[in-house]
Amino acid sequence: MRIGELAARTGLTTKTLRFYESAGVLPAPQRRPSGYRAYDEGAVDRLAFVRAAQAAGLTLAEIRDVIAVRDGVGAPCHHVVALLDAHAADLDRRIAELVTLRADVERLRRRAGTLDPATCSPAAVCQVIPTDAVPKLSRSASVAVGAAPSRHPRAAAGAGCPTDSSAGRCRTARRPPHPIPPRGPAP
Repeated sequence: MRIGELAARTGLTTKTLRFYESAGVLPAPQRRPSGYRAYDEGAVDRLAFVRAAQAAGLTLAEIRDVIAVRDGVGAPCHHVVALLDAHAADLDRRIAELVTLRADVERLRRRAGTLDPATCSPAAVCQVIPTDAVPKLSRSASVAVGAAPSRHPRAAAGAGCPTDSSAGRCRTARRPPHPIPPRGPAP
């Protein structure tokens, strides 16, 4: 089948299929004399596995390794269990850090209820978040194995956040930014 048909059958785009091929999780297909890709039925099964493995939290590199184990020595079950154990431990660590962060946010929110905005110092950005009491979260959350340190503000201040290892930024920082009023004299 051609790439468009494979895309339609799997719900993926042709661009994604080409990317998976370059990433090594979809084998390069045979080429027709016209140069078009010619995929066999095995590509549908392989893509179903890739999508299921991604849903379980595996990265494309990990999926490529699982496929290599399968192609090299046989059933990769032990390898997959080890990957899933590592992901579960990482999730447990991140959940604990988020619980701590949630408690810090609730503490700041309670503090905000006791403050009077009229007494806010012009030198401080906001008295609700004191700069002398930066939360002491685990630094390990800001640096994933093999990833660049997080560029998230909490990580820069010495606290951590779970990072997106491909971009080195905090996964929790994907909220749209708050509008910042323009600087300058008021009209």
